[in-house]
Amino acid sequence: MDITKLTALELAGKIRSGEISVAEAVRAQLDVIAEKEKDYHCYITILEEEALERAGEVQEGIRTGRYTSPLAGVPVAVKDNICMKGIKTTCGSKILENFRPPYDATAMEKLYEAGMVVVGKTNMDEFAMGSTTETSYFGATRNPRDISRVPGGSSGGSAAAVAAGEALLALGSDTGGSIRQPSAFCGVVGIKPTYGTVSRYGLIAYASSLDQIGVIGKNVADSAAMLSVISGSDARDSTSVGQKEYHYMEALGKDISGMRIGIPRGYFGGGLSEEVKSEVLSAAQMFREKGAVVEEFDLEAVDYAVPAYYVIACAEASSNLSRYDGVKYGFRAKDYEGLEEMYRLSRGEGFGQEAKRRMMIGAFVLSSGFYDAYYNKALKVKTVIKREFDRAFLKYDLILGPTTPTTALKLGESLPDPLKMYLGDIYTVSVNLAGLPAISLPCGQAKNGLPIALQLIGKPFGEKQIIRAAYSFERGWAD
Repeated sequence: MDITKLTALELAGKIRSGEISVAEAVRAQLDVIAEKEKDYHCYITILEEEALERAGEVQEGIRTGRYTSPLAGVPVAVKDNICMKGIKTTCGSKILENFRPPYDATAMEKLYEAGMVVVGKTNMDEFAMGSTTETSYFGATRNPRDISRVPGGSSGGSAAAVAAGEALLALGSDTGGSIRQPSAFCGVVGIKPTYGTVSRYGLIAYASSLDQIGVIGKNVADSAAMLSVISGSDARDSTSVGQKEYHYMEALGKDISGMRIGIPRGYFGGGLSEEVKSEVLSAAQMFREKGAVVEEFDLEAVDYAVPAYYVIACAEASSNLSRYDGVKYGFRAKDYEGLEEMYRLSRGEGFGQEAKRRMMIGAFVLSSGFYDAYYNKALKVKTVIKREFDRAFLKYDLILGPTTPTTALKLGESLPDPLKMYLGDIYTVSVNLAGLPAISLPCGQAKNGLPIALQLIGKPFGEKQIIRAAYSFERGWAD
């Protein structure tokens, strides 16, 4: 039996029954990583010794009834901007190359409480700034569907690991599509939950008002189970919502008859690949056949989502990344004279080009004379977008569209042209601006063999609705 070919829930079931031990599952996962990692480079840090030691403790915990989660014993991967106590957490950047956090993120604590085993920290665009996982200081990750192409980003390492069989499940973070877009490029399932559903405590910030930890899995059921594990309120995160338990697996298998799904007309304009358009519209027809009411409508404010997103995200990044100065922790330049030169050289040598570009944009839009013209105006546009989604959800239960305008790009294709890379986020960033939940899942295949994905967007705290619809589609599509 190839353990890593199982779904996460199947593996956990076999561990509970005693058919497979936790150590066997972890060893099998580490063997796959050792075999494939040279081709895909999904990980920055592989935790072989720690994972095998943890496997024994988890096995005993399952035996004694300490770990009762549906995912107990399952090996998982974690994006390298989520703090793990004593383990190198780099954000894909030279400036944090040797940073070891003194505490665990809340999401990590919840994984431990569920009896899961972390096998490694995955590669990512530097400080989550990118859509290709090529801006990582540690080198690019390759798409397992075609190694000449990018896996997407910034959670490209997590998505590629799941697609390659180097992880059954993975945590990522989503600031403007960084879970959904790589999931689409790699042909896996990615869920970005409602802002505040998963604690951001221990998530190293890019843009604090937009960042959200989420999950990437082989299928909808695994992803829903993982989201149930990490969700919940947290007093250490002031943006965490006050709900205590989330039972997303209750939505699996429920009928979608009568569900109302809206398709924004503007999502199918210029820039969208004909193959992507065709597959997403075919998916819409499948929803109709399952009893949903699907119709087109206008969602005009999202036309302004990309510029508003990049103004807000870069402004917040400029503020958040100012803490990396070579004084308290992280990289410090060796040769300098005086404090000011130490700051300049440490940041100049420690940050990559894309991080510098976004921090400079952020500093500009926050500067005197430009604050009202750019940042304040972007915040107003964000409010308009949120209100337009609110109006749409008075009529519709879900919004359906593409996740990305094209299939996965060639390595090096968009990196020299930042504007092209930014425009690739056209279908995802509005979800973060409005704080909504969304899921990306495969819905077809292009002529070149690369996966095509659809995106379902839900009402605030409507995770069960998007999971219910996605699971129904996934079963129908598989048949």
